[in-house]
Order: sequence, then C-alpha cells, then structure tokens
Amino acid sequence: MAAPALAPITRQVSGRTATVPVPSCPAAAALVPSGSARGQPLADAVAELPVLDSSGRRVPFGELFRERRAVVVFVRHFLCYTCKEYVEDLAKIPKSFLQEADVTLIVIGQSSYHHIEPFCKLTGYCHEIYVDPEREIYKRLGMKRGEEVTSSGHYIHFIHRDRNRLDHKPINSVLQLVGVQQVDFTGRPSVIHV
Repeated sequence: MAAPALAPITRQVSGRTATVPVPSCPAAAALVPSGSARGQPLADAVAELPVLDSSGRRVPFGELFRERRAVVVFVRHFLCYTCKEYVEDLAKIPKSFLQEADVTLIVIGQSSYHHIEPFCKLTGYCHEIYVDPEREIYKRLGMKRGEEVTSSGHYIHFIHRDRNRLDHKPINSVLQLVGVQQVDFTGRPSVIHV
C-alpha cells in the first residue's frame, strides 16, 4: 500500500525580509504565479529584471513564471563541477513528470548566453535555461551579503539558499514541493573508479 501524499514543505520561507551571508551554488526556489494567496511575494523590481535565453533574447524574470508554476534553480556558474552534476541530475527528470504536475523546470546561470548551448550539451539538460550575466537577480534575491527581498509582486512558495557549494537541496525534495513524481537517481554509481 502506497504511503499517503505529504503536504508541501514550506518552512524555509519566512515572512521576514531575508538578509543572508554569501551563499554558494545553487539556490533552488519553487515559484508560484501571483494568483496564489500562499507564499512570500517577489518584488516587482526583481520580476522586471532581464534574463537572457540561448539566443541572447531578453526576457523579464517574472515572465518565466507569471502564468505557470515553476521550479527555478540558480547555479553558481557553468564551470562549477558540483553545479554541473546537479544540472545533470535535473536533466534526468522526465518532461512527462513535469507536465503531469503542470510545473516548468528552469535553470538560471550567471554567465554569457553563449555558454548556454555548450552547457546543455555537456549536461544533457533539455528543460528551460537562461542566464543573468550581470548577477542582478542573484543580488536582489539575497544571494549576496546585504541584499534583500521586498514585499510586492509574484509569490515564492519555497526557497533554499546553499550555505556552501555542497549544500544542494535534494532534487526529489524540491519535486515533492510542487507535486512532481519522484525520480530514481540510483542508476548512477556512487563511487567513481579511476
């Protein structure tokens, strides 16, 4: 008999403005559209900041999740080995799992848009990906000492900021928050033989 579905875990979001010491990579946030009454609001100023797609086209950050639920994963940079492994695991999430839960998976890096396609080829990542080359969104979301999130705009349902480069939120924990079926990552050997 299958265990009953658990309610979403939302404890890591507080109603207070967040000032966080410099976290490393990646911070994962499950964002819900502004129509929801739950969650912590995303500042309009952050929602209007641009991200770039693989062709260099500017898209307002808030447009990525204004009309849909999304899991947004910010990675430290595309040369970070642990970020690369994390995105390789994200690439293993079947699109059908996301579609069933009506959730979009988005990765945002802090590089030039020219690096998106090579990074996707390297990791096998085929979901949405953008870059914030000026790091403005990173700074405004508290991924740098002294920055804050203000209280207006879209809603953040959950946010996890890494304390160091190895403090990744387990992918299945994030998927559980948004009702996406869990992924079996056991096919990958835990020890690398050299």
